[in-house]
Amino acid sequence: MTHADDKEFRIAPDPDDGRLWQEVHGLDQDGQPVASHVVHERPLTIFLNDQEIITAMTIGDHPDWLAVGYLLNQGMLQRDDEITAIDVDDDLEIVVVRTARQTNYEEKLKKKVRTSGCAQGTVFGDVMDVFEAACLAGEARIKTSWLHSLTRKINTAPSLYLKAGAIHGCVLCHQDKPIVYLEDVGRHNAVDKIAGWMFLNNIQPDDKIFYTTGRLTSEMIIKCVGMGVPILVSRSGFTAWGVELARQAGLTLIGRARGKRFLVLSGEERIEFDADPSKILDEDRRHRRKAAMEDAD
Repeated sequence: MTHADDKEFRIAPDPDDGRLWQEVHGLDQDGQPVASHVVHERPLTIFLNDQEIITAMTIGDHPDWLAVGYLLNQGMLQRDDEITAIDVDDDLEIVVVRTARQTNYEEKLKKKVRTSGCAQGTVFGDVMDVFEAACLAGEARIKTSWLHSLTRKINTAPSLYLKAGAIHGCVLCHQDKPIVYLEDVGRHNAVDKIAGWMFLNNIQPDDKIFYTTGRLTSEMIIKCVGMGVPILVSRSGFTAWGVELARQAGLTLIGRARGKRFLVLSGEERIEFDADPSKILDEDRRHRRKAAMEDAD
């Protein structure tokens, strides 16, 4: 990423994109008619060359990034693979990633493991081989002033979550700048979209920070380590196995990051405590993540 490209929200959610949500009508707790926004959920079948890999449920934006990122994070695409074409058919709801290398993952597909990810996350049994071979940049740093700035900017940015809820977001950051912000019905989909975007744009991960709205589970740690990003931040909590894996990989793991508060359970040596907590405001009630902006009043 060049300096010119290091601008805030280079890619960001578009809550006004009517293809991603619809208005539905119902009744509230008092029996009064109400209108509510709900996100769409569509199937997308991913192929690698001529082989069907998986059908994911997604909001439907950026199918090319999602497919490439999924295949990378499952170890089916290699970092030095040449992608010759990405074919998307919106009518058939499929995306085909074509590579110069011939591929066959029949045996790998038998090793499917269901994870705790929303919308049924999946990893394959040998993905830990990639995890164990990963090497994260030890010189990477995150200042607490960057962390407070990032959480404020991300949580106040326009998003599908603030419009309709029922969705997760992930953000690729550099220092105190959110660069790429993507959302989906499952946090693993949002991670995969960013991984695909990074691969297709030749973005180096060593100095990046990854932010997610979802829990810091084993799947999140495995994917972040596999992408080579050394710092993972969430406003949500941890699982025990997630913490264990982060410590094993040397990943900096920061959770419960809201307002002036956060908790570090791995990789604390990368953190520079440069901010004065007494001068950091708690998270404003109006900008806490919630189902709809109107609930703030």
